[in-house]
Amino acid sequence: MAEIGILTAQVIPDRTIGQIHVYDGLGKGKSQAALGVVLRSIGLGIAEKRDNRVLLLRFLKGPGREYSEDAAIEALRRAFPHLIDQVRTGRAEFFGAEQVIPFDKKEARRGWDIAKGAIASGFYSVLVLDELNPVLDLGLLPVAEVVSTLQQKPQDLEVIITGRGAPKEILDVANLHSEMRAHRRPEPTGNGNGNGSHPQRDSGIEIYTGAGKGKSTSALGRALQAIGQGISRDLSHRVLIMQWLKGGSGYTEDAAIRALHQSYPHLIDHHRCGRDAIVWRGKQQELDYVEAERGWEIAQAAIASGLYKTIILDELNPTVDLELLPVEPIVKALLRKPRDTEIIITGRCFKPPAYFELATIHSEMVCHKHYAEQGVDLKRGVDF
Repeated sequence: MAEIGILTAQVIPDRTIGQIHVYDGLGKGKSQAALGVVLRSIGLGIAEKRDNRVLLLRFLKGPGREYSEDAAIEALRRAFPHLIDQVRTGRAEFFGAEQVIPFDKKEARRGWDIAKGAIASGFYSVLVLDELNPVLDLGLLPVAEVVSTLQQKPQDLEVIITGRGAPKEILDVANLHSEMRAHRRPEPTGNGNGNGSHPQRDSGIEIYTGAGKGKSTSALGRALQAIGQGISRDLSHRVLIMQWLKGGSGYTEDAAIRALHQSYPHLIDHHRCGRDAIVWRGKQQELDYVEAERGWEIAQAAIASGLYKTIILDELNPTVDLELLPVEPIVKALLRKPRDTEIIITGRCFKPPAYFELATIHSEMVCHKHYAEQGVDLKRGVDF
């Protein structure tokens, strides 16, 4: 059986080659993961005293309707107005391939012309093409043209493509393909192209697991969403980010979280526990148990307090899987949490613990392709 371990505090040199990421699948977390990568990239740029400009180009998300990531984008734009540009195209309502009208193709073309200009300009460090996959699946743009343009992008431009139904040609040109596989989610109220909303009439517990990329980045996207929701309602939506198995220093999340704390110091609390090492099954040390318990005491008190709108329990799953924490107290704490507190749990594990049954949303990130397997160095702020 394969083993679980978390490599901590690693320092890997930057690379200069930007990659093409594809996040697709029926599970939740695609747009959230894209926004998490955006936050990481901006945070790294701030730490290194350079501007990482981002264009968020959102297809099939026209005006007149709210989307789950709107609040997160608002939080980004308020914090970094000089770094974030956003364009929305399309109509708000759902439509299938048999209901396509000339307006749909015109709006898709408008969005793609903007994307081509952004790619050619060299002005942006990150380009998010949100819901491009269903645009191509609906036949609103020629796939060959999109692939050709992507193949000619600037070397250092990071491109993130989201949405269900990614065409094979896009997957072939992608350097990373992570599928969000839905094990559990609320019934959608929108359309089958990932354009609907999923109201939280549920437990308020979300789990992101699996070997694919997108777990912690989705959690960061949810933190942004909570902050943005508070801003829009003039409320204080505090966020706690609790990370296990991440001792030492040098994490790219550090730069992202510092950037958030710099912009919203009264809304973000962050704690880490663990040692600066890999923790392997069967080779746990006494300090690993002590640090895991220390982190849980902080998390348990935060859950019970009702102070936080969103609590991110990053890498809790492998901590439990490594038997550094018992499952029963976690289940009890989650059952007793305040109704309006959202809990986001991340990390891979082999045997789903009992608290998985409490979640309304469970997305498994399945890795189909990753450029690390091709010998490409990982990029700080984007990949780890």
